[in-house]
Amino acid sequence: MNLLLLIVGLALILVGANGLTDGAASVAKRFHISDLVIGLTIVAFGTSAPELVISVLSALQGSAEMSIGNVVGSNIFNVLMIIGCTALVLPIQVGKGTMSKEIPLVILSALVLTCFANDCLLDGESQNIISRIDGLVLLGFFLIFMRYTFAIAHNGNEDGSEEQKVKELPAWKSTLYIIGGLAGLIFGGQLFVDGASGIARALGVSDSIIGLTLVAGGTSLPELATSITAALKKNPGIAIGNVIGSNLFNVFFVLGCSATLSPLPMGNINNIDMAVLVGSSILFWLVGWFFKKRTITRIEGALLVVCYVAYTAFQISQQ
Repeated sequence: MNLLLLIVGLALILVGANGLTDGAASVAKRFHISDLVIGLTIVAFGTSAPELVISVLSALQGSAEMSIGNVVGSNIFNVLMIIGCTALVLPIQVGKGTMSKEIPLVILSALVLTCFANDCLLDGESQNIISRIDGLVLLGFFLIFMRYTFAIAHNGNEDGSEEQKVKELPAWKSTLYIIGGLAGLIFGGQLFVDGASGIARALGVSDSIIGLTLVAGGTSLPELATSITAALKKNPGIAIGNVIGSNLFNVFFVLGCSATLSPLPMGNINNIDMAVLVGSSILFWLVGWFFKKRTITRIEGALLVVCYVAYTAFQISQQ
């Protein structure tokens, strides 16, 4: 029954996120907002909506470890599995601006989160916790990131990647998509959290492990589908922007909102997990320079996938 709740909840989340994104993008298009801005904001939000719903609901229901594990695990999955699998399908060319500006922002987000997650080490506190103040600081970083995003949109798409093409829907259909999408996200998120928590209890596994692996992989499916589809259409560069936007959104907005609503104890999520998060972000930057400069090759893609498999195997072995 818990597995059924998990599957039905995830299906509702994915369908809801897609409907909400299409509806909101259509409304934005109706108000003459450019496709690029819509792609950088609404579509980016749409692919990260599952993480937002799961993390906020988990935090409100007292499953803080699942909330944090979801974000940490999703970001590790995004870099190692999504970029890795996309590069295996088609090598990814990385723009100069992305190498010098956006990927370093991903590394910064991982380092900031690691600092916030080490109260015991840095301040001598009794437990590591993402406090409300930490959450507000993360939201401040998110506002800075959004300001930077709109500046890029205003100055033109420097790396020359395609804009997000948005189809304008009738007003009634846009409204239906938005309402239905929100309902799917909220109801599906509730089912997903209940199912994941039930499975964790039945297997004797902690919420943190479930969040870092099962929940993280499930909520990252929209990003994975988007990136693989883009690679098959000979435009794998979209995967880079997709992953960068999602990772920054997850740390700064998703965890920022979750921690602001309810402080998040780290629990069993430790510095090994945080080191993998920081290390995978740095590896993301490094593979852009090796072999062929500013190109993530198939060999490097395979390396990223192997690293994720090794990390997952380590997590399972720790139980």
